[in-house]
Amino acid sequence: MKEREVTDVATLKALADPLRLAVLGVLMKRDPEPVSVKEVAAELDEAPTKLYRHVKQLEQTGLVYVAETRLVSGIVESRYRSAQQSLRLSPQVFAEGGEQPAVLEAVLAAMDLVRSEFQRHFLSGRIDMSPEKRTGKFAHATLRLSPERLRRLRERMNEALDEAFAEEDHTGPDAVEVTLFALLYAVDPPAEEQGPEEEQG
Repeated sequence: MKEREVTDVATLKALADPLRLAVLGVLMKRDPEPVSVKEVAAELDEAPTKLYRHVKQLEQTGLVYVAETRLVSGIVESRYRSAQQSLRLSPQVFAEGGEQPAVLEAVLAAMDLVRSEFQRHFLSGRIDMSPEKRTGKFAHATLRLSPERLRRLRERMNEALDEAFAEEDHTGPDAVEVTLFALLYAVDPPAEEQGPEEEQG
């Protein structure tokens, strides 16, 4: 599956952990090669015993699956693949009255993972965002836009994301692993304070 749209609370809960997201990221990156938990652990510099329950939770929600098994030192070793190449949260999960706590935890877990991975790669000298390199872009701003300008900005972002996700992965020796994290949100004005009559009622 190229892209999976997440619509259910069970999958949201499975995604609400930075370590599970990191495991899923390794499997997506290594796809179509099946990967063992030990190999995932080595790539993430984690103990394999710490990952088994996380992999099982990903498997239970269909985010990963056992692609093959093999006998290693008399023990059956499962090798996993990701069931999709990318994930997108359905707009419905953000709807008022929907799965607000679950979707919030999933989004925050993604933020935590991006933060920790950026820190690790930056400190190891693997990220160069200098103007000469032209491989990175960082922007953080709070803008005051008209509803029409906000609509146009959102549409342009959606178009760019759709185009990026529709392209096949480049497999040549010059392939560059790129992390894309996009978040655009509008903040509603604070609710008006209740009047004296409403407070008494």
